Amino acid sequence: MKIVYFVTGNLGKVREAKEMFEKLGIDMQQISYGYPEIQSDNLGEIAKYGAKNAAMYLKKPIIVEDAGMFISALKGFPGPYSAFIFKCIGNEGILKLMRGVKNRNAQFKSVVGYCEPGKEAITFSGSVEGEISEESRGNMGFGYDPIFLHQKKTFAQMSTEEKNKVSHRCMALRKFAEWFCKDI
Repeated sequence: MKIVYFVTGNLGKVREAKEMFEKLGIDMQQISYGYPEIQSDNLGEIAKYGAKNAAMYLKKPIIVEDAGMFISALKGFPGPYSAFIFKCIGNEGILKLMRGVKNRNAQFKSVVGYCEPGKEAITFSGSVEGEISEESRGNMGFGYDPIFLHQKKTFAQMSTEEKNKVSHRCMALRKFAEWFCKDI
């Protein structure tokens, strides 16, 4: 069985990844390490930098994941700054910004960065289309899940298994897993 270390403090991400990786025969271990995150408008650059730094520091083959919610009417905001914006204004702040806005289209994007010590990082990406709901709905998931509608349900109204079939993160993690397991 192959092993990979997921560097994140986000237990929601860990739960989603672990469920998917177990089905694929990958032993995933979580490591909390606050790697430096560069400021960039590009999720791929952020993930590559973080993966390379974490692999060098931890001396293990690691993955990191960076994601963002991109709202069309807000010109892609909050985008790669989603975690910071969530801490500052949360879902209620986003709903206030969207009050009275007809175009509620949004996209979740995810980039998984993988790196082994001494090597260059590579990335795998995924995205999912949806829209911003009129109000928070559901109590599962985390972050923007209660306001991101995908096919008439918010991510917070879906079980982890349901969300893993359609989410941006699981698309990126699945691409990584297929590549990672190609030699098994």
